[in-house]
Amino acid sequence: MSLNRRAALALGAAAVASPALGAPSDPIAGWTVINALGGLNDPNHPGAASVTPRMLADAHASGETAVNITLGYVFGPGDPYQLTLKEIAENDADIRAHSADLLKVLSVADFARAKAEKKIGLIYGFQNCAMMGQDAGRVDGFAKAGVRVFQLTYNDANQLGDGSMAPQGRGLTPFGREVVERINANRCMVDLSHSGRQICLDAARASKQPISINHTGCRAVTDLPRNKTDEELRLVAEKGGFVGIYFMPFLNLSGHATAADVVAHIEHALQVCGEDHVGIGTDGGTTQIDDLEAYKAALAKEHEDRVKAGISAPGERADTHPFVDDLRGPDQFRKLAGLLAARGHKTARIEKILGGNFVRYAHDIWDA
Repeated sequence: MSLNRRAALALGAAAVASPALGAPSDPIAGWTVINALGGLNDPNHPGAASVTPRMLADAHASGETAVNITLGYVFGPGDPYQLTLKEIAENDADIRAHSADLLKVLSVADFARAKAEKKIGLIYGFQNCAMMGQDAGRVDGFAKAGVRVFQLTYNDANQLGDGSMAPQGRGLTPFGREVVERINANRCMVDLSHSGRQICLDAARASKQPISINHTGCRAVTDLPRNKTDEELRLVAEKGGFVGIYFMPFLNLSGHATAADVVAHIEHALQVCGEDHVGIGTDGGTTQIDDLEAYKAALAKEHEDRVKAGISAPGERADTHPFVDDLRGPDQFRKLAGLLAARGHKTARIEKILGGNFVRYAHDIWDA
């Protein structure tokens, strides 16, 4: 699919052999597994067709029901509004061309439809609202086009407020409040991933509906700007929202996060938010990288470009992988379920974390 926020390489992960979906040994068979922020990509062929047989096969094998994909402007050159319109059209075309495998998610009912039809549901989402320009009414058009998740800022500042790396730390601007009002009016999600602390707190209080932080870590566990404070996490949960934990290097100060780190951040989020408000937003895909040595060179170049663009965050380095080395590929969701079970979490809770809580939140926003 068309994704503008990272090079396609950065969304891949190395796979291990996984059991067939629905097989007796499959611990997540029958579950609704939702990745609150991820990708559908083949990182080995970034210049190939938008959708390849391999990326589809891996997504199906993972047991994933649906994934929130990033489209539209995130950072860099180009007109944010025109670029976003173009990418929405491109993604619509991809879904039409692969209708046997892909389904555009517009409501919670589409999750059940995706499972019944053995398709991968694609949730359209933004990771920056810069494409609004100075016209909050553009939210209406994007919602009509099928966008269901509106992340207010990326790492830097925009006209709505400040991202996690903006030094001023502004909260929600008057225009940002207008945009939140329009997102509410269209029954879409207000996402505060990548945001600064103040805008997150402001938006949680200003929004008439619960908000989400679809991909983050916990600042109390790993003190990095991309992770959220307990104050932010608690307020989002108290307002009925959703918090997704990512599989990213920001989960460990070394920049080399492990599956154990993912579990630690999930468990802290459970303590702060309660088990009805925590899920996963991996920030990655399900197709493996075949040549990790070549990938390291590409990653170093990408990191250099992000630093030059001013959108790199502490915890990102030239030698860090933007995924968790031992929790990746088509088996990542099954492995996480097993790790949580080994820690004593009951099946009902694990099923909530892997998708049930996002479904509940989506129902409260999209279908209420």
